[in-house]
Amino acid sequence: MYSSLKKFLIGRPLKSTELGEQKLNKTKALAILSSDALSSVAYGPEQILIVLITVSAAAFWYSMPIAIGVLVLLVALILSYRQIIFAYPHGGGAYVVSKENLGLYPGLIAGGSLLVDYILTVAVSVSAGSDAITSAFPSLHSYNVIIAVFFVIFITTLNLRGVTESASILAYPVYLFVLALFILIGVGIFDIIMGNVPPELHAPIGTPVAGISLFLLLRAFASGSSALTGVEAISNAIPNFKSSAPNNAAKTLVAMGTLLALLFTGIVFLAYYYGISPQENVTVVSEISEQIFGRNFMYYFIQGTTALILILAANTGYSAFPLLAVNLAKDKYIPRMFTVRGDRLGYSNGIIILGLLSILLILAFKGQTEHLIPLYAVGVFIPFTLSQTGMMLKWIRQKPKGWLPKFLINSTGALISFIVTVMFFLTKFLQVWPVLIFIPLILWLFFRIRKHYDAVADQLRITTCEPSVPIEGNVIIVPVAGITHVVDYSLNYAKSLSAHQIIAVYVPFEREDEAIFEAKWKKWQPGVRLVTLHSPYRSILQPLTKFIDTVQRKASESNYQVTVIIPQFIPKKGWHNILHNQTSLFIRAHLLRRRDVIITTVPYHLKK
Repeated sequence: MYSSLKKFLIGRPLKSTELGEQKLNKTKALAILSSDALSSVAYGPEQILIVLITVSAAAFWYSMPIAIGVLVLLVALILSYRQIIFAYPHGGGAYVVSKENLGLYPGLIAGGSLLVDYILTVAVSVSAGSDAITSAFPSLHSYNVIIAVFFVIFITTLNLRGVTESASILAYPVYLFVLALFILIGVGIFDIIMGNVPPELHAPIGTPVAGISLFLLLRAFASGSSALTGVEAISNAIPNFKSSAPNNAAKTLVAMGTLLALLFTGIVFLAYYYGISPQENVTVVSEISEQIFGRNFMYYFIQGTTALILILAANTGYSAFPLLAVNLAKDKYIPRMFTVRGDRLGYSNGIIILGLLSILLILAFKGQTEHLIPLYAVGVFIPFTLSQTGMMLKWIRQKPKGWLPKFLINSTGALISFIVTVMFFLTKFLQVWPVLIFIPLILWLFFRIRKHYDAVADQLRITTCEPSVPIEGNVIIVPVAGITHVVDYSLNYAKSLSAHQIIAVYVPFEREDEAIFEAKWKKWQPGVRLVTLHSPYRSILQPLTKFIDTVQRKASESNYQVTVIIPQFIPKKGWHNILHNQTSLFIRAHLLRRRDVIITTVPYHLKK
């Protein structure tokens, strides 16, 4: 049943030779890796207005110069990450750049921040998508968390099916969203040009506003920069591209930056010109759509595609998180299981862990997007700053031909990213303070895991001077429940192993049964030692486990290996096995948790 369900949900297993078919072309990569960045235009402009409204609606005209500042940072990041793609074509992004140029600790800070950021990517995306749905259908607002958890499970399952398959499905809603927003922006600008929008809806640019300050403007700029989260994902996921991967990744990055710049600028401009004020349960995009189109088909089309891309933007995390985890796992800072490919050739362990942690985060924050966005943004701007600084040092040290313009680009990106990071800590400390806890905690966890792997490697390395421990013999324990062909077959197998000693263990619940069985055993198997463990509380596992512990301690002192052989008969019909072998199956399941003894089952097949 499990195999059938798994095949239905995930698909048939793929051969390792089919890995090349799981690579992405530029069209699919733009959809699957840019959805996070593109979707952020649905909440990035809103974050600017949320800060400005604290002064007054007249301050909304400042959103225009703030948007220009965000675009300058976007250009610096796009150009910088384009250089990172060609300098580090095997992926890894900020983690690899920071580790190689700044040192181990900055590299691990960048890697740990990005791991958490991708978890936040999933949580923020589906939470924002749920908000978009409930904006259109307010009666669903109380089900935000349930809707978000459902979509995380859906996207996790979709990604377990493979990169190309998920990209084929996700490409449509992403491009529909881009089309919907371009229609919205185009119609909105057309109405403005035709004079259909009253100018009194907004304050003219340059209007003096009491209470405005540089600190508040920097705070709004930092909030608006949350629209740039996801820009780094392409540099982490270069191995997912078809050949030539760096060239395709660079072109996809430029295309993503161009679309993001156009959409972000358009939404900020419309929000300003239409005098949109942020509301608690209605998104800015929803307000703009309603003013331009009313509550007709186009409104619901825009809201539907916005909700879809906000939800499916989580897929950027599913594309980048497993590949970043692979790099960290290869360096032994997280478990090696993250390097293992699943049935569909994706890094399924990373995908599953990402889904589970995202669900926990959504439940912890109750799906409140506004509480997650600052933490999400600061988690990505720390790696932004480190990676740009690392590239600066790389150009200074190596000084390749034409290095000065590259150095200036990275310097600009590093400076602005650092300012944004500082502003988040100064203005939203109550929301981003967990960063000061989880980064040291992640570093501690990284080093604990690395220390464990190093210690194990030292003990397992054959080149060490420590001599191999010889195994002097084998002690075999056979739990028995009666005198049958199944037990006889298991004992014959035990004798074939040239064991030092074979011990049959019988657990009676009554003293009378103990005496009767011992008498029968003496006649049937006089050469095999029988140990009876009376169990007045009718437990089989407890006395059996204690006996195995005793034997194992004595055997380890004499360099003997302990093996437990569990007799089991196999009926003709598979489901009969559950009816007749509950005890042996239960014992085996319990003992398999042990790592100090060998557990095996000897099957006896019934002929009829």
